[in-house]
Amino acid sequence: MPAEAPRPQLDLATLRSRLEAVLGERIRGLVLSRGELTLTVAAADHLEVALALRDHPSLAFEQLVDLCGVDYSAYRDQPWDGLRYCVVQHLLSLTHNVRLRLKVFCPDDDLPMVPSMVPVWSSANWFEREAFDLYGIVFEGHEDLRRILTDYGFIGHPFRKDFPTTGHVEMRYDPEQKRVIYQPVTIEPREIIPRIIREDRYGGLH
Repeated sequence: MPAEAPRPQLDLATLRSRLEAVLGERIRGLVLSRGELTLTVAAADHLEVALALRDHPSLAFEQLVDLCGVDYSAYRDQPWDGLRYCVVQHLLSLTHNVRLRLKVFCPDDDLPMVPSMVPVWSSANWFEREAFDLYGIVFEGHEDLRRILTDYGFIGHPFRKDFPTTGHVEMRYDPEQKRVIYQPVTIEPREIIPRIIREDRYGGLH
């Protein structure tokens, strides 16, 4: 049998028009840049928008292929006056052969929380656990929201901008107690300044 021809790709200008028609005032931002379309919505509309993106026939984003957290504090090493935490999702429509980036900012910096997308796209499950583990973003309605990369006793969220690169504690095996123990970090903070080696015979070169 001959191979099936690939589906034609929906152009992003048409997708933008369809999003505007379907979502209307729920759109907080819709940016077409560098060959990618980014849709931003409010946390209060997140679940409703996700269902429309999945179920409306003109959109039909059947798959969530990625989800991650972002900490915008000190964004690009500049002062940031917006909401700090954002959840970014990458969606794929097999029907229309097109991708979309969906962003939602957590309305509370002290307790970042957005609705879980697991009821809409089951693939969000472990991605949301990772964002919770690394950024402390809570996904309301997730039935098993626990750490997935760090130890269950880990304190803090290591991808937050204010988390020290050395961490707060270190783990080692204590031969006297015959078990693994945690202790304060013993590495002293230091600034690493790169230097250029200009030796005449460096690396065996003449």
